[in-house]
Amino acid sequence: MAVKFKDYYEVLGTSKTATEDEIRKAYRELARKYHPDVNPNDKSAEERFKEINEAYEVLSDPDKRKRYDQLGPNWKAGSDFAPPPGWQTSRAGFDGFGDGFAAGRAASGFSDFFESLFGGRRGARTGAGFRMRGEDVDAEISLSLEDAHRGTTRSVSLQLNETCPTCAGSGTKDGKTCPTCRGSGVVQRQRSFDVSIPAGVRNGSAIRLAGQGEQGADGAPSGDLFLHVRIEPHRLFEILGEDDIQVELPIAPWEAALGARLTVPTLDGSVEMTIPAASQGGKRLRLRGQGLNRRDKTRGDEYVKLKIVIPPTLTKKEKQLFEKLAAESQFNARDLLPSR
Repeated sequence: MAVKFKDYYEVLGTSKTATEDEIRKAYRELARKYHPDVNPNDKSAEERFKEINEAYEVLSDPDKRKRYDQLGPNWKAGSDFAPPPGWQTSRAGFDGFGDGFAAGRAASGFSDFFESLFGGRRGARTGAGFRMRGEDVDAEISLSLEDAHRGTTRSVSLQLNETCPTCAGSGTKDGKTCPTCRGSGVVQRQRSFDVSIPAGVRNGSAIRLAGQGEQGADGAPSGDLFLHVRIEPHRLFEILGEDDIQVELPIAPWEAALGARLTVPTLDGSVEMTIPAASQGGKRLRLRGQGLNRRDKTRGDEYVKLKIVIPPTLTKKEKQLFEKLAAESQFNARDLLPSR
């Protein structure tokens, strides 16, 4: 019997050339939007949620996606569809369900189109050698520059999907839509982790927690949790490239002119630094080995950018000294302008 063809790429709002990451990102955005917990008693959202899950079930699995793409470009969403000749006999890994197939199909919650291609979700997942590993989970963790530099331990709490305990992931209970998960087969649970952050992590790097992602189906392994590091802006230091940092150091005009021995902040405390005489504003000096820790136990450098500042207010004596300097000095700053 012909069924209506479903364009799974259109359901997720992606193109046929979308990468696995793009498909996963699109799914998660839509799943969060239409999840039954977010839309209680909304049948249209519930149906949309099931449709999104079905599309992701196919496009997130390389084998299923390959088989789906083999249907060719001539099918259109909503058109009558029947599997091509020979499709059933080529469905290795999805047949052989015996008497349990009909029951699995009725309880799967998937469309006739899906089941005409792949069989019921429960049956497919109990086929020989086929178990659906849990989804990987991506989350962001914000760190101060000091914590990224030195390493730390952080407590992280996330809302993660788990197999519904009431219906064991089938979506139905006693022949009806499961009241706990509303047919989705999953529920959200708050989970907390103590995460060890190694010294030397970088902005955008990922920390992998194996087996801490979403639960697998039918006893399959759980996915992994990937924590993507975001280093918070610092009040003093700017990150340069991968390993170096920079601090802007205010100095007085006489310190720039005469040179000075000054205290400079670093990530591990203050150090003494010599400012050469006749230093100009914007000049950069380097403190070797005072940058960020690297994973190989070495370090980057710290750059000190000089900023010449004048006192916000002048005492009578200071004003007189500046007036005397102006009268005595033959220096004209405009002579430094480039000639035409």
